[in-house]
Amino acid sequence: MQLIDDADDERLSDYRQLKDTAARRRIEGDEFFIAEGPVAIERLIASDHHVRSVLVSQQKYTRMAELLDPVDAPVYCVDKSLLQDIVGFDLHRGAIAAADRRAHPTLDEIIGRYTRVAVLEGLNDPENLGAIARSARAFGIEALVLDPTCIDPYTRRTVRVSMGEILLLPSCRVANTEWPDALDRVGESGFEVWAMTPAADSQDIWEIDVPKRVAVMLGAEGPGLSAKAITASHHRVRLPINPAVDSLNVGAAAAVAFAVIARQTRHL
Repeated sequence: MQLIDDADDERLSDYRQLKDTAARRRIEGDEFFIAEGPVAIERLIASDHHVRSVLVSQQKYTRMAELLDPVDAPVYCVDKSLLQDIVGFDLHRGAIAAADRRAHPTLDEIIGRYTRVAVLEGLNDPENLGAIARSARAFGIEALVLDPTCIDPYTRRTVRVSMGEILLLPSCRVANTEWPDALDRVGESGFEVWAMTPAADSQDIWEIDVPKRVAVMLGAEGPGLSAKAITASHHRVRLPINPAVDSLNVGAAAAVAFAVIARQTRHL
């Protein structure tokens, strides 16, 4: 543990301007990311990402010392009053870490290795993506496939909302040039592809047997899935919600769908 009493110390450069999105893109690039809060840091340590450093308040360090002791990276400890000067806002969780990004698996690797995946289209809200990743880990979804318009899964808010679970969940972002054929490739590789939609003429999720290999597609708030995604699916699937309610938030819908898929059922 290294005590630091200067907010401008060069060793803290990874943690500057955390709320400035444009600045963070310049600072992080494709090199590293930030995990905020003790729980996310615990999941980071449990993952195979390389930790660059950890920044904690002196008060928080006393609670996290046992967790941080085996970390092969600098642990910087500062007075709580300095944290806001360093990161740019009141970091009430008192702990933050920087870690190197690992290479994402390819789409072929994901569809060749896993049997239950979620395919996300147009998910550009970091909190929705974080919530989906957390639910995926909870209910046995093994990997995420993200279209080119989805937000970066390593954004600070996504990692925080997922409680760090996204760091343990394989994901790939399909390039623009690959996306037109990606959905067909998923279906042709043996997955039964489900397009989640609130459409009245779709199938009730409780009335469909869960196949051995299933890919659940979810779209963004508002527009939902594209016509291309729905056409590429084997089933259009809905959650049987109260007809007086238009739809669920995509994070909530994903959690319900994943839980239903995880139920004990006859595999086709």
